[in-house]
Amino acid sequence: MPQHYQITTFGCQMNKADSERMAGILDSLGYLATEDPLAADLVVFNTCSIRDGAEQKLYSYLGIHAHRKHQNPALTLVVAGCVAQQEGTKLLRRVPEVDLVMGPQHVDQLSTLLERVADGEQVVATDPREIPEDLIQPRRQNDLSAWVNVIYGCNERCTYCIVPYTRGVEQSRTPEAIYQEVLNLSERGYKEITLLGQNIDAYGRDIGSNLASLLRTVHAAPGLERIRFATSHPRYFTEELIATCAELPKVCNHFHIPFQSGDNQVLSRMARGYSHQRYRTIIDTVRSHIPDAAISGDAIVGFPGETEEQFLNTVQLVEDLQFEAVNTAAYSPRPGTPAAHWPDQISEQDKMDRLQRLNRAVDNSARICSQRYLGRVEEVLIEAPNPKDSTQVMGRTRSNRLVFCPGDITHLRGQTVSVRITAARSFSLTGALLPVPAR
Repeated sequence: MPQHYQITTFGCQMNKADSERMAGILDSLGYLATEDPLAADLVVFNTCSIRDGAEQKLYSYLGIHAHRKHQNPALTLVVAGCVAQQEGTKLLRRVPEVDLVMGPQHVDQLSTLLERVADGEQVVATDPREIPEDLIQPRRQNDLSAWVNVIYGCNERCTYCIVPYTRGVEQSRTPEAIYQEVLNLSERGYKEITLLGQNIDAYGRDIGSNLASLLRTVHAAPGLERIRFATSHPRYFTEELIATCAELPKVCNHFHIPFQSGDNQVLSRMARGYSHQRYRTIIDTVRSHIPDAAISGDAIVGFPGETEEQFLNTVQLVEDLQFEAVNTAAYSPRPGTPAAHWPDQISEQDKMDRLQRLNRAVDNSARICSQRYLGRVEEVLIEAPNPKDSTQVMGRTRSNRLVFCPGDITHLRGQTVSVRITAARSFSLTGALLPVPAR
């Protein structure tokens, strides 16, 4: 009987891309994918350690499968990703039923590591290593849009962030290897790619290149319609990069640039390396080059020592700059980071209160941004049926806005169509499909 696997992914797009690579390896080994973890012979948890909640959810899930393993010793349990890297052998002490603990830098070694597990070894693979240019064929989640890793790791030392400790130092892939992967995707019919990095606009610092140059290289891939990239750091979001994005028609006009706080003292304690004035200048520069640019960001509330006045500076930044979306989070102390040990921690009650108030400001900002779409004709790449209305399809604009419109997914999936926007909500739009002009 063939063996089945199931992968549960927590966290960021980098983790999702890593899960696709692991799925590709398991496919090559003859495993069959299943959506039901209780039917799987091999269960993989690809983990995130950015916030404590995701880590606790992992242990809850592991408890269920640890019980299964007592009933079925042949079950293989794998913990990959950032919690694996962070915890290492401590994870085995907490959940001894786990067979393999594997950090993000070891994804390409999954096949070899599983061989060691099959030989009866309990394996921990968390040593720092240079990530090779591998030949893994990822098992993509869809056939229209694809993630392409271009830089691994992070050299920043933000005082709240565990990523540099779990994903290692920056390692850029070569432009030639990235272009070949993108070309292969476009030849297989992919319309859109998202270049990924924990700190993507630091791309190339270790190999004598930069992200602007990479965008020009990738832009040359025939058949490709859209290029996105994430996630950026304001410190490296240069005017050269902005001008390049404005110059290249395939680069989408949506930019995700985390700001984390609107207060300079908080930013300094976070070791972010810029002021709120510098961040505002970056957004002004983007909009001067690309007037219709859509900006999204990340923000943290309740950072140690944050006063009410400093929090209100973050709210003010959101109100002033009018973001299309902001990923908001209450500060979560992470083991091994400097801020986790500072004495001036904010109470959970105050953090939740601030998070709710910031979310209201974000929702209002998004609603204001949505109004500019009313009556406009937008290019929408149709991706799927509307799960709540079978008479509608859904897709995204170049600015990454979700759009619903009447249509038949059988004929429209993968098509870039013109939609006149008739209704606008905070985070989505509705419109009417325009007829294709006769040739």
